[in-house]
Amino acid sequence: MREQKQNAPRRPNVLTRLSRSDRPMVTTIIIAVTAFVWVLQILPGIGGVVTDSLLYAGVYSHPGYFEPWRMLTVLLTHSTNGFYGLLHIGLNMYMLWVLGSMLEPAIGRGRFLVLYLFAGFSGSLGVMFLTDPLTATVGASGAVFGLLGALIVIQRRIGGNTSGLIVLVAVNFAIGFLGSGNVSWQAHLGGLIGGAAVGAIYASTRQRSDATKQRLLLGVLAAVLVLLSLWNLLFATA
Repeated sequence: MREQKQNAPRRPNVLTRLSRSDRPMVTTIIIAVTAFVWVLQILPGIGGVVTDSLLYAGVYSHPGYFEPWRMLTVLLTHSTNGFYGLLHIGLNMYMLWVLGSMLEPAIGRGRFLVLYLFAGFSGSLGVMFLTDPLTATVGASGAVFGLLGALIVIQRRIGGNTSGLIVLVAVNFAIGFLGSGNVSWQAHLGGLIGGAAVGAIYASTRQRSDATKQRLLLGVLAAVLVLLSLWNLLFATA
């Protein structure tokens, strides 16, 4: 009996089980942090300060008001307006979980985090270029749309069926255009484009030998996005 116990395979400890590459750990952490920030947002006294410190508006990319970190911190914020606020964060985090559970194990944790951040930043660029500079936005929907864009590109590259995903994107854009105005289609569009660009890079550099090429292409894309974010600083009119 003692020998059998010694020879039996050990059950992985908690840290080992959690660290397995097929578990969407980055997705889980993003959801947890976003939910924590939302709880802070709804707390009396500090909620307004938290939201105002993290949200994004185009004016924060203009001279005199330049706060570029908001283009990413906005991903942590969501509406706190009653049932709509709960629906806002609930739907975004649900879609993040669904898409992250598919993408993160497929492309890896580091690449997934890069994809999420690039898509979110691109969503803020969409707001910067297409929305009134004084209109504030909150939410991670730009990044979520970026995940959709990347998934569509990758699926098409490997011969998968993307019709359902394309319909989902079209329906969400229709809601954004025809809805009450609470939906930022500009962030959706920017995120979709940015995510699709990252997805195209990943899909074209799938081999281990393509690692250097992949990093180079991501670096070029990052440089382009940063230059675009400086547009109002570089070309602002007096």
